[in-house]
Amino acid sequence: MRVDLFDFDLPEGRIALRPAEPRDSARLLAVTPDSFRDASVRDLPAFLRPGDVLVVNDARVIPAQLFGWRRRGEAVARIEATLHKREDASHWRAFVRPAKKLKPGEKVIFGEAREGAACLAGALWADVAEKNEGEALLSFNLSGPALDDAIFALGHMPLPPYIASRRADDDRDARDYQTLFADKSGAVAAPTAGLHFTPELVEAVRKAGATLEKVTLLVGAGTFLPVKAEDTAGHVMHAEWGSVDAQVAARLNAARAAGGRIVAVGTTSLRILESAADPSGVIRPFAGETSIFITPGYEFRAVDALMTNFHLPRSTLFMLVSAFSGLERMQAAYAHAIEANYRFYSYGDACLLLRG
Repeated sequence: MRVDLFDFDLPEGRIALRPAEPRDSARLLAVTPDSFRDASVRDLPAFLRPGDVLVVNDARVIPAQLFGWRRRGEAVARIEATLHKREDASHWRAFVRPAKKLKPGEKVIFGEAREGAACLAGALWADVAEKNEGEALLSFNLSGPALDDAIFALGHMPLPPYIASRRADDDRDARDYQTLFADKSGAVAAPTAGLHFTPELVEAVRKAGATLEKVTLLVGAGTFLPVKAEDTAGHVMHAEWGSVDAQVAARLNAARAAGGRIVAVGTTSLRILESAADPSGVIRPFAGETSIFITPGYEFRAVDALMTNFHLPRSTLFMLVSAFSGLERMQAAYAHAIEANYRFYSYGDACLLLRG
């Protein structure tokens, strides 16, 4: 399909720079094949049935944005590296800026820690093992838990570009950009639909007769990359690591067999569930990378409803929701949301997509 079919205009003022407080006070647009209903995230239990299962992503975001410098003789260049894929205990692939300032074999020294952390200036550095078109493979001087500790001390929360271009990250983001379910470290972007959940909302969901299960998809920074191809067939999807536990898969299959719906909380939960499902819709245990790219025409196997935030134009995520509910329906839903002053993107409001 032509990528320009997934374009739309969004007023800049609709982009949320901070989340709603409290989290579950965000707005919720319920989208069915023939209606829109303006609600609140707190109203989510009213849309659920006994036996439904909400599936959340338990990925924990790491402070994956590192700032440092490269020295070449007397010349010093500031370098920004956003880690996006761990290769092994000491190697990360990273998007680097300015990329033209780096060459393979050069060293990047990462600087002082945030206020309140130990001073680690010069304690963490990396050699540029490979480099191509804005991306580098960094070989760090530390590995394993020692590298993890240094990243947490030196790194900044990797806010999406549309937020980072308008304000710096701060201590509040260290809390706001992490879900209630965060457990498995390694994500460099938040599974943002999960940001709306509070302990009170989880309890209300359970009182409505629904249950909650956890899967993992370590969201990569590639989720923010624009689709540069003119046709979806020309786009190569980034790979992300994910897992579905065998016991979780068994409970999901049993719930569906009993008539319950699988409600994915976020496109990341949906993508790992669809990656784990066989052609008949049975969810299998899964552990590995997935680069599933969902566009209109895709036949969904495992997911019956989707709670998600509002996504960027021409993005793979807007293509996914258009596959789930129909392109014309989602274009109309987004037009309604813009007209009704919904807040968009990672810190914005949510929509609940209910299929016929």
